[in-house]
Amino acid sequence: MKKEIKNNASVLVVVVFAIALLTAFVAGMLQLNAEQIQLMRNEVYAAQAQAIAQAGMADAFAQLRSNSGWTSGYTNKSFAGGSYTVTVADANVVSTGTSSQGFKARVQANITIGGSSSPYTIRVDKLGINE
Repeated sequence: MKKEIKNNASVLVVVVFAIALLTAFVAGMLQLNAEQIQLMRNEVYAAQAQAIAQAGMADAFAQLRSNSGWTSGYTNKSFAGGSYTVTVADANVVSTGTSSQGFKARVQANITIGGSSSPYTIRVDKLGINE
């Protein structure tokens, strides 16, 4: 006598469910990694904009050391793939850096210029970053 074996599909259903569960888990992990990569890119671009703004401030200080009456500033001066704009008014120097990806950062300094001849001394009384 032969015993008849019934093949039911319960094993197949469990395997399909396990594969679907693993697929959802892997897709979630990929999404999380993609978000982390984008956050890191944003941090890098913001740091680039900050460095460009600081370069604009250093450029303005160099001009002020040689000419204490310099107030013309810069408009969209190219630097490191981005640009900076510097304004000088009274004792305030403001530098805005823009990265090549469009991120912006701002550095503002309240300064005092000392000395009787070039190179003048520049003292930073107050420094603000992204205020």
